[in-house]
Amino acid sequence: MQRALELAAKGIGHVAPNPLVGCVIVHNEQIIGEGWHRKFGAAHAEINAIESVEDKSLLAHSTLYVTLEPCSHFGKTPPCANRIVEEKIPKVVIASFDPNPLVSGKGAALLRQSGIEVTEGFMKQEADFMNRRFLCFHNKKRPYVIAKWAQSADGFMDIDRIKGQTGSFAISGPHSAIYNHRWRSEEQAILVGKQTVLTDNPLLTVRHWNGANPIRVVIDPNLEIPRQAAVFDQSVRTLVFNRLETRTLFNVERIQLDFSREIIPDILQYLHYEGIQSLIVEGGAYTLGRFFNSGQVDEIRKIIATDKYLNTGLKAPLVNSTLAEIILPQGMDRIEISYL
Repeated sequence: MQRALELAAKGIGHVAPNPLVGCVIVHNEQIIGEGWHRKFGAAHAEINAIESVEDKSLLAHSTLYVTLEPCSHFGKTPPCANRIVEEKIPKVVIASFDPNPLVSGKGAALLRQSGIEVTEGFMKQEADFMNRRFLCFHNKKRPYVIAKWAQSADGFMDIDRIKGQTGSFAISGPHSAIYNHRWRSEEQAILVGKQTVLTDNPLLTVRHWNGANPIRVVIDPNLEIPRQAAVFDQSVRTLVFNRLETRTLFNVERIQLDFSREIIPDILQYLHYEGIQSLIVEGGAYTLGRFFNSGQVDEIRKIIATDKYLNTGLKAPLVNSTLAEIILPQGMDRIEISYL
């Protein structure tokens, strides 16, 4: 199952809104087949693993390990549970349950009804963590939210700025930028507030890593961002939440919301409706604060420039969270990943 989890991870950034799934087939304690879900719309992990077995006669005497319950419905591909039954695989070990109503217990039930021995919940915690975006989307009916920012060693996100002063101020180093762009490639959407766009004019695309650009999401209540801003370059689908109008201008979609109430739940509800499973919030401080205040943040990724002190400026958020991982890229940056 550990190997199946390793295989599942290869699909990060390629399979959403489908889950990450890995599969291993074992005969006489030897792996004879491996597979993972490689791309949305392509064959699932179980099918890839079965097809990789050279001697198909061994399947009837093998055990199939899979990180998520096999599907039992026709979608973009035929049901995996049906194929397992057809191949007469006698034992199946499943790590995690599928919350999707189209599956949700039906896959395991079909296998048992066909006389297959099914073991469920083995390494469930590890499998659930890997698919935390997928599970959040289906269980909480909203995208999985990652709050990300860079800060100085003394806890500032930006310098003190004179009113109207623009231009980005780099806190983290170039190696951390690679991590940042890799993270963007792994999530379906990226969000910033109006002031970040007006000050930094960011592209919010993937450039220092090989991967797809996330959908850009901007909060601009009064549509003050000029049309020549980089986020409106038409290269990526861009959603602009505002209080004035709903209108589509080529690849830029304006969505009107009621700003007299808290809008973060409405934004997340809209993204859920659009099938977006994960959202990385890159700022600024006010926008990050709104997400934290709404209680809608699941994960924090904080880049700390340990050799840079600002002494004054825009304070970074202070949030109680459980530190899970520390990454030390080359240079003097420290990356902390934690969970709420």
